[in-house]
Amino acid sequence: MARDSKGYRLQGQYSAGLTVEPVEMMKLGTKLTLFNLLSKTVFAALFILLLPFIIERINILQTDNELIRKREEVLSLIAEIGIEPFITPESEKEFGSYNILKEEFISLEKTEPTEDWNFIEVTQRKIEEETIDYRVLNYSFQYDEVTYLLEIGKSLASISNTHKNIRKVILIFLLVFITVTLLSDIFYTERILKPLKRVIRKLETTSTPSLFDTTPVKTSTSDFVQLDTTIRDLMAKIGELFEKEQEITVNISHELMTPISVIQSKLENLLLQKDIDIAVSGQIEESLRTLHRLKTLVNSLLFIARIESRQYLKEDSFSVKELVKEVSDELAPIAADADIVFNEDLSEDHMFREANRTLIFSMLFNVLNNAIKNSSEHRQIDIKTLSANGRFSVIVADYGRGMTTKELDLLFARFRKKLNPNQDSTGIGLAITKTIADFHDIVISVASEPGKGTKFTFLFPEKL
Repeated sequence: MARDSKGYRLQGQYSAGLTVEPVEMMKLGTKLTLFNLLSKTVFAALFILLLPFIIERINILQTDNELIRKREEVLSLIAEIGIEPFITPESEKEFGSYNILKEEFISLEKTEPTEDWNFIEVTQRKIEEETIDYRVLNYSFQYDEVTYLLEIGKSLASISNTHKNIRKVILIFLLVFITVTLLSDIFYTERILKPLKRVIRKLETTSTPSLFDTTPVKTSTSDFVQLDTTIRDLMAKIGELFEKEQEITVNISHELMTPISVIQSKLENLLLQKDIDIAVSGQIEESLRTLHRLKTLVNSLLFIARIESRQYLKEDSFSVKELVKEVSDELAPIAADADIVFNEDLSEDHMFREANRTLIFSMLFNVLNNAIKNSSEHRQIDIKTLSANGRFSVIVADYGRGMTTKELDLLFARFRKKLNPNQDSTGIGLAITKTIADFHDIVISVASEPGKGTKFTFLFPEKL
């Protein structure tokens, strides 16, 4: 289990109402690029392993073809000018010629008529007291009823040099080929995945289905067209369900407020009677407290419904640092009564524009008040403002009872199980906090460990 700098166990992050587990994942474009790179690397490795054998076979074939071509040139020359310039029929001498580096040689000599030569072999020849390995073409032919043996050879050293040169050229070509194809794959992958990125960007920038951009994504890929259409249809259906839920919540809440107010008024009138029994008076007061909790709950539901339906304006610009200080000052007496100290580090500030100051105040108030309720006595609560990588955040950390994984999973759920059964609350305060955060595109992350406390981090939108 991962831990942050203060030793908290990180149980996950909460964004847009979803629990995001910290799982290592890879982008589709990265996977495609890595696959292309891996496949090309495997191909290149196999090719390099087979390269010596391939080059050797090609080089030998090329050498043999070259020897045969020179044989045909010699035979053509003999047919044109005769054999006398090389060797006379009456002469017992041989004809031999080689270049200055002894890389090639040609020899011509008389041989027995019974012998028939036409093959290529690797053999040694001694030229000027130097023994050299050659690949030699042996060919016998008749001219004026005399049989001659023609030998054309090429040194293995020169063949080996050619082998090295061919290998170097092929390796350079292979490297250039892999580089060019990899770059082209990256470019093509990025280009073909642009529609998918636009779909993802639309989802990331949508805080509520009613604000989803329904403009179709332009693409020639049918899969992306189908994905975009499916998401647009899904967001439309979700938007309709949200509207119905909000409408039902508002209607039920309004319908509940009237009978609650009537009952509350009647109970209060009963308490005003002079001859009321003490036991009955206690029961009526308990009923009034229950009605008060119910009324608070209904008002909270109406509050959430109004936020989700965007009935609140975002026209304020204010210093977050000053707002945090205002919240802590208001809760300072409650913290002092619980013998809890606020450890404030408000060195960083952020001007939050196009926001609702009252809602942000409620968001921070709920979390800080909750930290006080769940802190042990003689403890402190850390309140910090931080700027890093162009993002501003507010951190509230207590050192109280902390939460388990199961409690974290239900942290922002409405009507969740109370962390402290003795608390007189509706269990909807953090749901309101999450709704306000989503309304302002603020990301809330929570880290907690039982017995060591809980840390809330409010990550504000990027500065424009």
